[in-house]
Amino acid sequence: MKFHYKFQNLLGTVYRKGDILFTGDGNCVISPVGNKITVYNLKQNKSNTLSFESYYNYTTIDVSPNGSTLLAVNEKGEAQMISLLTCTVIHRYKFKQQVSAVRFSPDGKYFAACCDDTVFIMTAPCTFTGEFRSFVMKRVFKKARDEVTCMDWSPCSKLLAVGSKDTTTKIYTVDYLDNLSMYSLSGHTDKIVGVFFERKSLDLITVSRNGQVCLWESNIDIDDLVVSDVQISHRKKRKMAKDEESEDEVDEKAVIEKDKEYESENEEEEIETEKEIKTEEVTKLLYKKLGRHYIGDDIRSKHHKVKLTAAQYHRETKMLVTGFSTGIFYLHEMPDVNLIHTLSISEHRISSIAISTPGDWIAFGCPNIGQLLVWEWQSEQYVMKQQGHSLDMTCLAYSPDGLYIVTGGYDGKVKVWNTTNSFCFVTFNEHKSTVTSITFSANKKFFVSASLDGTVRCYDLTRYRNFRTLTSPSLVQFSCVALDASSELCAAGGQDVFEVFLWSIKFGKLLDVLGGHEAPVSCVSFSPTLSSSRLVSASWDKTIRIWNCIETSADCETVQLTSDALQVAFRPDGEEIAVSSLDGNITFFNTTTGDQTGSIEGRNDLGSGRADTDLITPEKMLKTKAFTTICYSADGSCILGAGNSKHVCLYSVREGILIKKFVITQNRSLDAVNDFINRRLMTEFGNMALVEERGDLEGGDVNVRLPGVRDGDMADRRVKPEVRVHCVRFSPTGESFAVAATEGLLIYSQNAGIDGTFRPFRLEAGSTPYAVKQHLSEEAWGSALVAALQLNEHSVIQQCVEAVPANDITLTVTNLDDDYSDRLLNSIARLLEDSRHLEHLLLWVKALVTVKRRKFPPSVLLALEKVLTVKYSQISKICDFNKYTIRCIRTVGELAPKMEVDEQTDSDNESSGRGTFSDTD
Repeated sequence: MKFHYKFQNLLGTVYRKGDILFTGDGNCVISPVGNKITVYNLKQNKSNTLSFESYYNYTTIDVSPNGSTLLAVNEKGEAQMISLLTCTVIHRYKFKQQVSAVRFSPDGKYFAACCDDTVFIMTAPCTFTGEFRSFVMKRVFKKARDEVTCMDWSPCSKLLAVGSKDTTTKIYTVDYLDNLSMYSLSGHTDKIVGVFFERKSLDLITVSRNGQVCLWESNIDIDDLVVSDVQISHRKKRKMAKDEESEDEVDEKAVIEKDKEYESENEEEEIETEKEIKTEEVTKLLYKKLGRHYIGDDIRSKHHKVKLTAAQYHRETKMLVTGFSTGIFYLHEMPDVNLIHTLSISEHRISSIAISTPGDWIAFGCPNIGQLLVWEWQSEQYVMKQQGHSLDMTCLAYSPDGLYIVTGGYDGKVKVWNTTNSFCFVTFNEHKSTVTSITFSANKKFFVSASLDGTVRCYDLTRYRNFRTLTSPSLVQFSCVALDASSELCAAGGQDVFEVFLWSIKFGKLLDVLGGHEAPVSCVSFSPTLSSSRLVSASWDKTIRIWNCIETSADCETVQLTSDALQVAFRPDGEEIAVSSLDGNITFFNTTTGDQTGSIEGRNDLGSGRADTDLITPEKMLKTKAFTTICYSADGSCILGAGNSKHVCLYSVREGILIKKFVITQNRSLDAVNDFINRRLMTEFGNMALVEERGDLEGGDVNVRLPGVRDGDMADRRVKPEVRVHCVRFSPTGESFAVAATEGLLIYSQNAGIDGTFRPFRLEAGSTPYAVKQHLSEEAWGSALVAALQLNEHSVIQQCVEAVPANDITLTVTNLDDDYSDRLLNSIARLLEDSRHLEHLLLWVKALVTVKRRKFPPSVLLALEKVLTVKYSQISKICDFNKYTIRCIRTVGELAPKMEVDEQTDSDNESSGRGTFSDTD
């Protein structure tokens, strides 16, 4: 199972739409990202995307009070009950309509969901008794006149306040109460955006879209709510009361006629006192409006169409946070509505706000630009500020050590992502048009990007600046870029000018212009070895050209293809190239002789991916599919290919067969995910998805989408982005690969998730975990280590490595075979990520490198370099902190005796009567 890759994380997209929320401890933010959910750990500065996914984009989520269960609902009303302990979906439910809000009750027994004008209250899975109850209906309310927008539970979990578009707020009860059946609050002039209960009280705060804030006071407390003895509706209760009254009247008449003499005044007094006690015990719930306030009047004076789009309230600190459509948010202290702070975070709408449990952090989500940020309002600083590409990514590149990933997009931005914590730490905005290609230098000090704005820019990763801009004599739209192994030459191909331009990175001068292609240059690539200066260029003219840039730049070797060349890639040893063409094939050539060495026909592996509005059959659509991006694995034995499809295919180069096919998404909110059109859309009149695109007259022409259009017709009411893979790249370590697709930057790794797969290496009958423990107890370190490496279990290898004494490491390594040494060094690189025994593991590394004195695989050395770079940066920060702390303590220690002497002299002067003032004073 060498290629047992699984989805590990999602980068490049931090927020799409829907609710964002904090976990119970306030250290993590949960954000829906399309049909996946990402958890951002603010304490550890890491992000993790959960492995499960939905068939449509998530719109609303909520976490149970104990933090073990997540309820997520997508845009089609399909709810998923997710266990955050095992990260698996434990139950599903269909509401059959879009859900606008979902909330757990504070006691965790119930949750409420708002669908259109209906409110459902269901029982939550009970974790206290061990009983599992999923989606059992408790009560249903359909009292609103319009769509329900927001809701909030009372602290006692007995009442539910629901706001709707009909400008009213209604209060429902979970159980039947004697105090309340249903209560309606009015007074707003626009739809309700937020409804919030006060802490340990039934008082309410309601916020509407036009900025009105109303304060409501309750006449009773939480303890005064009385649950009815008989849990039936009030209508049935009134009917039963009427029947009892009628029976009582008949009985009273008969008694009066028969026994008038036995009535006494004492009995009448007892009945009256009982009635008074009952009225005193049960007091009806009533609300009184304390005041109305207006928020955002200063914004509306400048912009008339400004709307309040999101609101959140923190009960403990009595802080109200409101966000507007212009990207401005306000912090007010309630109930006096005193303005604490205001800030503009962007120019786009704020759709969701969340406040941490302590109340010190506030999270905001802006869906238009895909921005998610966490603001600490007391210190007025950003805890986290992340924003993905506003449009799709077009290209990506790994750093030579695999620690960073650089991405470019249609928005002209270049972003650098850290693969360790999955955060973007720098963004470059120098390009004015689409970034088409990115490549890293071999010394990992800088990278180069090409764009359609006619520039090739070099970025320094040390100072985070654009230190070189390469241009051509005439304006050219560059479609590809490449760097040689020495990082001194840069080549870029033109899209509108069919030439290859060659620059010197050191001097920034144009060295040569390589001509000969008769169509746009789609890709250029340098040989990865220092001993060769070969440059290969692929073009739409059905040829690839092999140039020798240093010796004879004018001469080239031309290789003819059967179709347009789309992508070219060098094998890591530089002896072979792979070319993907428009006919869906991947062809392999020897770079020295130019002979074809192999071929792969992979068009059928990509799948048709038919869109909803396509007018051609899947068979015809399949003929248009081809691999637009390919990449060799770290050892050169396999090749990864993808294109305008949801599939990523992994092939064996030697056998030319498909090893594995990866499906990047099942999100049906995207177009062309399914290979066939849904039968529900097919009627006797044709495809219902084409209704909007037909002409006004019957039998009019159908508007066919033009070639190259990716976003669809923007005048269409149903605009769905089409799923496609723009770029795939293997990491230099070979442990993972990255996919730049419509969903974002997806990372697939061999070590992802909870993997119980048993993958032994040269397993023998005597190699068992018990045998490993037996060898360790007998201090047979070599036998134990070999058995652990044969089992290939991470925990067993860790136990062996940590059990060997430091003095015996060198002797143990001496007797290992080369294959076991490679695997041991790779395992130690994994152990270094989380283990605290840093010095002990470094002794193993030193022994492996010095004793063996052999050439380890580059992927293993790169994995080791990556983890050591991270450890070095972490330790350097700790050392700097300790150094400055010791310096501060030493400075304070030096000043302390001097301060004591000054205090002593002042006290002596005071005791002797000699002050600092003169006699005249």
